[in-house]
Amino acid sequence: MSENDALDKDPWNALRRFTQARIALGRAGNSVPTAPLLAFNLAHAQARDAVHHPLDADALHAQLHAQGFNTLDVHSAAPDREHYLRRPDLGRRLSEESRAALAQLPAQPCDLVFVIGDGLSAFAASKQAVPLLQAIQPKLADWTVGPVVVARQARVALGDEIGELLDAKIVVMLIGERPGLSSPDSLGIYITYAPKVGCSDAQRNCISNVRPEGLDYPQAAHKLHYLLTQAKKLGLTGVGLKDDSDALLTSAPINPAVSDGSA
Repeated sequence: MSENDALDKDPWNALRRFTQARIALGRAGNSVPTAPLLAFNLAHAQARDAVHHPLDADALHAQLHAQGFNTLDVHSAAPDREHYLRRPDLGRRLSEESRAALAQLPAQPCDLVFVIGDGLSAFAASKQAVPLLQAIQPKLADWTVGPVVVARQARVALGDEIGELLDAKIVVMLIGERPGLSSPDSLGIYITYAPKVGCSDAQRNCISNVRPEGLDYPQAAHKLHYLLTQAKKLGLTGVGLKDDSDALLTSAPINPAVSDGSA
């Protein structure tokens, strides 16, 4: 009997179509078969690449402009990827140049500002952010929305300073999440009401695993719009704002991916 024949007859193998998790891999002596081992090594390499791959900010700006969005470009205080990974605090504050540039803009208070940050996966920011913005844009006709800010070497809290300088009531950070071995391109959404330097994670709401294989764009846009509407109504985000968006859906229940606070 060949290795593939043995795998095909494994009764657990039928469960693999329901998940990307590594189950029913089979066995070859004291290890797994060659194909699953190579797949694991590839996934590990893809996750490492996602962390170190730079964000192509010019291409992202071009995509946003093609969809009719105005944009701004900023950089955190982390000068490069090495400093970003070793000094998380630098990724939470703007560079002096970016802070000065935002501070010099004409005062234009707005309801909402979106920030696209590379985070720990520039792949996610490049692939998922623009389709998500396209999905949420029609739901925001009654909102005043500022320019989309593209932020390099960004941590979640960088959005607080950006939102404060742009005088936004709410800031939404779209940021690459820490890559997993089956999801190197997962996007996280962090919503903060009254953003300012020093906001804690308890003051945010998070929608995670945004990608076609996880929480798809229409579902993510539905959750985001619900949380934005409730945040505007209640004047808060974070632990005081619960996600009841699934109750509004008439279709089948979706897998919840919202938590209070962030990592």
